[in-house]
Parts: sequence; structure tokens; C-alpha cells
Amino acid sequence: MRVFLDANVLFSAAKSDGAIRELLNLLEQSRHQCCVDAYVIEEARRNLGAKAADQMPTLERLLSRMTKASAQRVDPALEASLPLPAKDRPVLAAAIHQSCDALVTGDRTHFGTLYGRTIHGVTIHSPRSLAEALRL
Repeated sequence: MRVFLDANVLFSAAKSDGAIRELLNLLEQSRHQCCVDAYVIEEARRNLGAKAADQMPTLERLLSRMTKASAQRVDPALEASLPLPAKDRPVLAAAIHQSCDALVTGDRTHFGTLYGRTIHGVTIHSPRSLAEALRL
């Protein structure tokens, strides 16, 4: 399974050796593919730099094991059609563009109403719901 990771998931996994980092380790051990793109990487780096800069090497180690999207832009019409605020559309659009099966995000404010829904082939999950769905 291809799983796209939102910036808040990357941030949490890098910031502390807790449940989110364990989820990423379990995904990798189960041979699922963790996917990211420049948009979420930049946001994760920016937030981690502001709040826990000492954990930046951890983020870079995590990113080194992930599939990164090419710089190709996603279809603007598709992105505009997504039922999210403009700043969050690129995340779901990238997951769709990379043919991911799932998008995992802890952003309940903007994605919470979409948890469990499949949009253009991508099912949106919280970290917990993804772990439960995959029985990790």
C-alpha cells in the first residue's frame, strides 16, 4: 500500500520517539510505501525548525526512507475541486498524483470530516484509523 504522509505526521514522528514514529516503522516493516512531496517536507522542516530544531537530523533520517514525488505540479483544476481549504488541497492532490491508497494526517480541523472517505482513490485516515485499518 502507498501511504502519503501529511506534514504534521512527519513533524510528530521526528519530534518524539512515540506512537507516530512507531506507526511509520510498522508501515515500513510491513512493506508499505511511505510517500511525501516537497510541499509537506517544507512544512515539516519549517515547523520542526521553529519548535524542535535539534530533531532535524531525525526528520532527515525518516525522509531518507520515503518515496518523494517529482517536482511535477498536480493538475490545478483537480486541486481546486478538492473539498479542503486552499492551503490543504496540495496535500490531498499530491497523494492523488502519486497514486497513493491512503493519506494519513492528524489535522482534524481541516481533514477530520473527510476521515474514512475516499477521494479520487485516496482514503483519508487519522494515524489511529490507518493503524486499525492495517491491523498494525
